[in-house]
Amino acid sequence: MRCALWNCLRMTGSDEQHARMIARHWLGNAWRKRNVRIDRPMSCSANTNDKELRLQMQRGCTPTYISGVSQCAGALPQVFSSCRRFLGTRIEERSPLVVEGGTTSRGDGVKQTSESEEGNEERQKHVNTLELFGQTYVQDEWTNIPATVVDKLGRNLHNQKHHPLWLLKERIKDYFYREFIGRCHKPLFSVHDTILPVVTTQQNFDSLLVPPDHPSRHHGDSYYVNAKHMLRAHTSAHQRELVSTGLDAFLLIGDVYRRDTVDRSHFPVFHQVEGMRLFSSQQLFASVTGSGPAGLDLFEAGTRTPSKQESHSLEAAHLVASNLQHTLKGLVHFLFGTSVETRWVPCTFPFTHPSFELEIKFDNAWLEVLGCGVTEQKILHAAGAGDRVAWAFGLGLERLAMVLFAIPDIRLFWSNDARFSEQFKVDDIHQPIRFKPLSPYPPLINDMSFWIPSGESFDDRDFYELVRTIAGNMVQEVKLIDEYTQPGSGRHSRCYRLVYRHAERTLTKAEVDLVHRAIGDAVETQLGVQGRG
Repeated sequence: MRCALWNCLRMTGSDEQHARMIARHWLGNAWRKRNVRIDRPMSCSANTNDKELRLQMQRGCTPTYISGVSQCAGALPQVFSSCRRFLGTRIEERSPLVVEGGTTSRGDGVKQTSESEEGNEERQKHVNTLELFGQTYVQDEWTNIPATVVDKLGRNLHNQKHHPLWLLKERIKDYFYREFIGRCHKPLFSVHDTILPVVTTQQNFDSLLVPPDHPSRHHGDSYYVNAKHMLRAHTSAHQRELVSTGLDAFLLIGDVYRRDTVDRSHFPVFHQVEGMRLFSSQQLFASVTGSGPAGLDLFEAGTRTPSKQESHSLEAAHLVASNLQHTLKGLVHFLFGTSVETRWVPCTFPFTHPSFELEIKFDNAWLEVLGCGVTEQKILHAAGAGDRVAWAFGLGLERLAMVLFAIPDIRLFWSNDARFSEQFKVDDIHQPIRFKPLSPYPPLINDMSFWIPSGESFDDRDFYELVRTIAGNMVQEVKLIDEYTQPGSGRHSRCYRLVYRHAERTLTKAEVDLVHRAIGDAVETQLGVQGRG
């Protein structure tokens, strides 16, 4: 990684992951080239994954010119100024390269041969594309995936042995393997936990009958690769494709991505378990006594058309919902013990009928753990299973694991600290584990206030995303603490409280001040607000 700011942060003692996040934010995308020189040996860690920095260490960390491409050229000088002020390090920023015919001149008089026209075109083509999992995507005005999220792609915490999310996944699998046995004494439910998270918008929304004007489609709610591709916002995005392959009972586990608030229980990347089971008429009504299944039907009487099939018969809807509730209540008791209290709260989703939320009680508080319901018949019809009915549920692994293992902060799931990971290395996946907190690190609290331009809307999620991109795991919480409208002018002001507390080490005031100033500069430059000092 070619970034002077990265090295500056290394001098303050920032961890490598956070330093890379900062660097990629400021110098990650192509807008304008700059050359930066640090007249002081770089302080790098020997275990860094960055090949180039390791090579520089082997050469003795001698001062060197480091090229960078600025994503936000207007704010970059202010960040360098902050580096100088807090680090006492002389940072020399060279003027941008200027193309003059066949050569490139620099502000210091150095001449370089420019790239060929074909090379420029190739470079521009590379700049406007994004490579994910070996596939190249063309970026457009919808692209909004920050480097902090790209860093998480492919980590697959749910498949890392002895990780708490892996342990929880294995316990859930064990429950379904034990309770639901199919033919030849084989598990009824198949498990799919390696499906890549890049999906089409058709998969994420249209296949689930999400209306075109639904808020979940908003650019500020999800992460888009481009107008036609995105990082899945839920594992339900794969329902139709799995049903179309002939599966009638399956679990799907994977990472999902949403823009969200900043606090201990929310993170832009989390993991879900999706469960789905289909029933034929014979399967659903086989246990019905009395008049027998002959007089029962899955759908309301009348001509069956694609639009008509969404109307389940009352008997079918009741039996499917009862089977779902029985299945999930058994799962909760299997994970938490029979003493836990559960309750069902009716709710309405745009693509299920009827639907519920399951809540469980911990410490006299009710916690929503999953949403579930009878699957919309149009979804099954489009997948080629219109002659059956189904239920589906989705639960967040992090939320359950935080309760099950007493993990206080969602950021810890991404920790590389051995004191965290060693606590979950057990021989038996069902062995009780209660997380022992790491040494508590003191918080550093800074407030940030700014004026919002008159007549312009301001989305909190844009601010949260910017904070996460720059501060990484340094910020524990961001909270709106004050709003003010100036009499006469009508200008609107907001004040946010940023709680800086790393989950693995103590932060210094110098590095927090540096990052806080960088956030302030970026907010003014990228969100168009005016700081209040």
